[in-house]
Amino acid sequence: MEKVMMKFAGMTCPSCLTKIEKAVDNLDGTDQIKVMFNAGKLKFTMDPDKVKAVDVKAAIEKMGYEVQGIKEKELN
Repeated sequence: MEKVMMKFAGMTCPSCLTKIEKAVDNLDGTDQIKVMFNAGKLKFTMDPDKVKAVDVKAAIEKMGYEVQGIKEKELN
């Protein structure tokens, strides 16, 4: 498992938060999804054998949000 944090722009309301959480949750291999509205950040864990950070980035950008950075950390 890996812990991932993404910084993004374009969230304008709390319903954006819900849309992002649902989109990431629908990807196989993601878990513990948390969107921080005021910080413009998304934190989640993922199974790198099932999903890649770039897949999550693509899902977010497909909804019209701009991903500005990705940090990945392997969990032991």
